[in-house]
Amino acid sequence: MKKKLTVAEEPAEMIPSEGQEEEDDEVPVKAKRSKPGEAGGEEEVYHPVKLSRSDLYRPPTAEELNQLKEAESLFHCSLLKMQMEELLKEVALSERRKQQIDAFIQTVTKLLQTVPDSPEVEVSDPSWLSSAVKVPFLLVPKTTKGKFHMAPPASVDLIGSYPLGTCTKPRVTVDLAVTIPADVLHPKDVLNQRYPRKRALYLAGLAQYLASSSDIGSMRYACLHGNRLRPVLLLTPPGKDSSSFTLRVHACPPPGFFKPSRFHPQRNNIRTEWYSELQPSQCESSGPPTPHYNSSVLGDLLPRAHLQFLSAVGSQCSAFADGVALLKVWLRQRELDQGTGCFNGFLASMMLAYLLTTHRISNSMTAYQLLRNSLNFLASADLTVNGISLARDPDSTAPSLPEFHDAFQVVFVDPSGHLNMCADMTACTYKQLQHEASVSMQFWDNPTVDGFHSLLMTPKPMIRTSDHVFQLCELVKLQSSCKKMNLLSELMDHSGDYVHTALPFILSLLQRGLGQRIHLLTHSLSPDPEWSVESEAPKHKAQPPLSFGLLLSPELAASVLERGPAADSPTAAEFRQLWGPRSELRRFQDGSITEAVLWDGESMCQKRLVPRQIITHLLQLHADIPESCMRYVGSMVDDVIKTGSEVPSTGEEGSLLVVQSYDDLSRKLWRLEGLPLSITAVQGAHPALRYTQVFPPVPLKVDYSFFDREKASRSLVPQEGKPCPAYITPITVICHMEGSGKWPHDRFAIRHIRTAFHIRLGDLLKKHHNYTCRPCPTHLDVWKDGLVFRIQVAYHREPQVLRESVNAEGLLVVRDNEEAQALEMATMHKPLLTSTLHGLQQQHQCFGGVCRLAKRWLGSQLFSEDITEDTADLLVASLFLQPAPFTPPGSPQVGLLRFLHLLSSFDWRNNPLVVNLNNQLAATDYTEIKNDFMASRESLPVLFVATPKDKNQSLWTKRAPSVQVN
Repeated sequence: MKKKLTVAEEPAEMIPSEGQEEEDDEVPVKAKRSKPGEAGGEEEVYHPVKLSRSDLYRPPTAEELNQLKEAESLFHCSLLKMQMEELLKEVALSERRKQQIDAFIQTVTKLLQTVPDSPEVEVSDPSWLSSAVKVPFLLVPKTTKGKFHMAPPASVDLIGSYPLGTCTKPRVTVDLAVTIPADVLHPKDVLNQRYPRKRALYLAGLAQYLASSSDIGSMRYACLHGNRLRPVLLLTPPGKDSSSFTLRVHACPPPGFFKPSRFHPQRNNIRTEWYSELQPSQCESSGPPTPHYNSSVLGDLLPRAHLQFLSAVGSQCSAFADGVALLKVWLRQRELDQGTGCFNGFLASMMLAYLLTTHRISNSMTAYQLLRNSLNFLASADLTVNGISLARDPDSTAPSLPEFHDAFQVVFVDPSGHLNMCADMTACTYKQLQHEASVSMQFWDNPTVDGFHSLLMTPKPMIRTSDHVFQLCELVKLQSSCKKMNLLSELMDHSGDYVHTALPFILSLLQRGLGQRIHLLTHSLSPDPEWSVESEAPKHKAQPPLSFGLLLSPELAASVLERGPAADSPTAAEFRQLWGPRSELRRFQDGSITEAVLWDGESMCQKRLVPRQIITHLLQLHADIPESCMRYVGSMVDDVIKTGSEVPSTGEEGSLLVVQSYDDLSRKLWRLEGLPLSITAVQGAHPALRYTQVFPPVPLKVDYSFFDREKASRSLVPQEGKPCPAYITPITVICHMEGSGKWPHDRFAIRHIRTAFHIRLGDLLKKHHNYTCRPCPTHLDVWKDGLVFRIQVAYHREPQVLRESVNAEGLLVVRDNEEAQALEMATMHKPLLTSTLHGLQQQHQCFGGVCRLAKRWLGSQLFSEDITEDTADLLVASLFLQPAPFTPPGSPQVGLLRFLHLLSSFDWRNNPLVVNLNNQLAATDYTEIKNDFMASRESLPVLFVATPKDKNQSLWTKRAPSVQVN
């Protein structure tokens, strides 16, 4: 028998016996047990330990707090990790899909090995091709030297992501390298586009042969990452599997056929006399360097070597393929993985390989850790200044990093040491990549943000990411831009692609002109052109408009003055050259005389478009691009909320006048003397006082000649035949009086007291400030500065009094009712919301504009009754307080687009929208709100919005919208 355990008088921790240890995992802190002799041969018995009250209730130590924080962080990371694992299953290729791909590759390989020979012809003579197949190349200039004939490929090899195991859905593309026989090429084909033209002819010959096979579905041409010198042949299987994947056929020279040293960034391989079709005597014997052309040709020499390198690195890291897959998803959501100069999956693989080979990350890391460390590296490493190289022991002919930097804006050198893999990438694209990585790292560990959804599931198109967006529509005008900016050498290097020749110079020009007005300048990546094998290669002007995005600096973006250097400064000439006739000498109040540019801008509407004026002026002056070719997206939305004033305005000035008048009235109310009770708070409760009224009240000047004075009621009566008086929107102001035992406990008596206060306040305002006042039982109307302020006296206990009633038994019953809720909403919640959102407007100058646009849209869709003004303001506030994965909106139009996306994509059924006003909610509050929401979902509003003062009820959406509207 075991001895019975006695219960200690003080709270004690019970220690289980040995037989109970398997059932209970709790481990005691302290334990006492009897000695074997004392137990009299019985089993050892654990006795309860008596702990002092100070030990039981002592605060946690620093070590314990750290352990709790680590546990919380570990849970957040573990959840994110599990979500990523599920995502990887979704994007991975199924076994059935792999079998289809393997079977199609085998079929195409067999067909390619039976390509017939053709007679030798001149490179410039495509007559041997049928009329049903065109050469995928823009022949500019028309002719070049060299002979060409078709022959079966020397080899057919898989390259790219599929053999590496990093190929992902939804765009499944498998790369096949077809080696051009050595006897088709010549060692001097690197000159004057001979090799690229033979490459294109070889692809056309393959297309002509494959067109007769029933085993091939559709055939199209495309350009690899938009590079016109590197066309590829796209093949799809026949039948219902035609859209499941695409086989991309690359024509490549035999490995080592060209010497890598021929493609040094400082060497010339496009002769000026050939490209410009001038006589040799009219041109210099040695042309300018052609680094972009060189890298295009060199890129065809190395795909097999790159695959071998990545396979060797990936074999040592089990999570390599998954890490690359996550990076590709991250890039795809940010539209950075496709187009000319993109950061594609190949570069993502190489970057991960660089981090592994330089031991910045470990081979034992998970895909989650690889993604995190990769983004951290991207956020911190500036490849526009300090390039990186995968070459461990480059040969003596390999260029140095400074030589690469002289030729390219972004430098990432491959393992051979000869190829810059980011040759086509602009500095702006890499800065955008850095910015996106930095933003991702900021919210990665934030437990209040759905990191997985923000990181990997939310698309970020330019129109919803950039504050201002403008487009160049007629790209053919860039030909004259190249001539204006004297870019013949660069045009030759880009083989006549005037769009991507002019683009870096336009970006540099805009970066100089916009300066500190912007945080980031981005541009769209031209999509890879695709066309039928029966059609000619599309012209450069056929690509869609070139879009540019501005991420504004709110403090400086709207400044109308561009202040330059002093008149005698050495940089003054450079400033005048940049701004042209807009630059002029100005004397400032501090006595200095400097160069300056003054832009048009009287109202906020005009000031918001100062960046547009700068862009238009610079492109007209330096790039010869007329304003008619530019489309500025930011100016379209402003027209929606323009007011009918002489100076174009979108209402900000009107809201400011209302707020200033209210502030003055508030100060005067505070200073009033002669009231029975003192004023404890004066709070606005109107959208105009938080800058969110669509059309803010306009000060009205009364024309007294239109009215007759009614002395009895002290009113103005409109005269017959005169215009109807204008409606004046009253601006609600809540005036809280101090608590006192003199306040009655009867609801009707309280109303009478409030009426007396309205009369007394009106008398005092009339006496001290000569304001016209009209007291009423429920409010006091004050005419001030052409506006009507409706003052309502409030007593903080009145809602509670309204909830109290006496039943038939004489007992006091407290029961909530609509009257009490409405009074509490009007006198407590709305004033608090107004003051809070007023503060948000001070932090983000475009908050009010976004709210007004959102309400204008809701009104146009007849939703104003379902989504109230207060609800709309809260929804917009969430875009500023938790903008992940974006930055807070910097213009009204981008805020409107995000508002519409929020309405359309947020999962209102399964998630509450938490608006963390004043940052008062901690991570535990978010968890509590979510748990309470899930527990009571069926009884809660359809659209649930939680705030720090309203975590469980969603007062703002209690009555609307309905399920049908939502």
